[in-house]
Amino acid sequence: MKLVTGATGNIGRELAHELDKRDARFRVLVRNLERAAGLPERAERVIGDLGAPGTLTAAFDGVDKLFLLTPGIGTDFTAHAVAAAKAAGVRHIVHLSSFNVLGDPMPAMGRWHHEREEIIRASGIPATFLRPGGFMTNALDWVSTIRDGGFVLDPVGPGRYAPIDPADIAAVAALALLEDGHQGKEYVLTGDEAFTVTELVRLIAETIGHDIEVREATTQAEAVGSRFPNGAPKALADAITEGFTRMRADTVGLRTDTVERLLGRKPRTFADWCERNANAFQRPAPPDRAH
Repeated sequence: MKLVTGATGNIGRELAHELDKRDARFRVLVRNLERAAGLPERAERVIGDLGAPGTLTAAFDGVDKLFLLTPGIGTDFTAHAVAAAKAAGVRHIVHLSSFNVLGDPMPAMGRWHHEREEIIRASGIPATFLRPGGFMTNALDWVSTIRDGGFVLDPVGPGRYAPIDPADIAAVAALALLEDGHQGKEYVLTGDEAFTVTELVRLIAETIGHDIEVREATTQAEAVGSRFPNGAPKALADAITEGFTRMRADTVGLRTDTVERLLGRKPRTFADWCERNANAFQRPAPPDRAH
C-alpha cells in the first residue's frame, strides 16, 4: 500500500491520478473528505493531520511506501510523519524537497528542506529525494493582478529559471514509488526551458489574448506579494526575498535532463501548461446589464 500526503495540492493530485492510471493500490491522507472529492475513486481516503501525530497510526497501517510532502517552513510535520512511518514499517519514502538545498551558501529556504531531509536520513528508512526548482503553477499567484489590473509584478528582472510542471514531478514520484532502483537517489527536477518573468508573462498573454504589463517590484512587500498575494510570515518573507535576490543574479537558469532521463520524454512546456490553465487567467465577463 502506498500513502500519499499533500494529495489535494498541485503535485499530490497529479500523483493520485498517475497512480490510478497504473492500477496501484494507494491511500490518501486528507484533513477532510470534501477536499478529496476530485481524487480517483481507487484512492482509499483516510482522515488525518500531520500536525496531530495521534491521527496518523491508522493512516500508516499497512503502508510500505510513502510520498511525503509537508507544508510550511518547519520540521514538525516531517518528524511526525517519519515517526509514524518507522512505527508502521514503511520501507521507502519519496520526499518532496527543493533544489535550494544545493545552494552554496545554502539559503534559508534550502536549510528548511535540508533539515527535513536529515530527519528522514536519521530514520534509516531508504529514501528518494525529489528536488524540483520553481513550479509552473507558481504563475497562478499572478491571477489576481492579471485579472484585476492587467499586470504582473516582477521581482527578478533579468534572472532566469526553468519552471517544471507539477505533473512531471508527480510522474517522477510515481516512478520512484512503483519501480525498484530509486532508493538512495536525489533527483534535481527542472523544466527544459529557462525564462525571465517577462517571457513567462508574454506566453500567458499570448494564450489568453490580452496584453499583460510587467512592472518591476520595487519593495520587499511587492516582491513577497508577487509570490504570496495574501502575505507571508516574516521568516518566510525574508527567505523569499533572499531567493529572489539569488534568482536575479542567475541570468542562465539551472536546467537538468533528469525528467527526460527518467521518463523517456521531454518535460512538459510552459506553453502547454498555459493552454491547460488559460481559464484561470481570463478576466471575468462584465455583467449583463440588459433589461
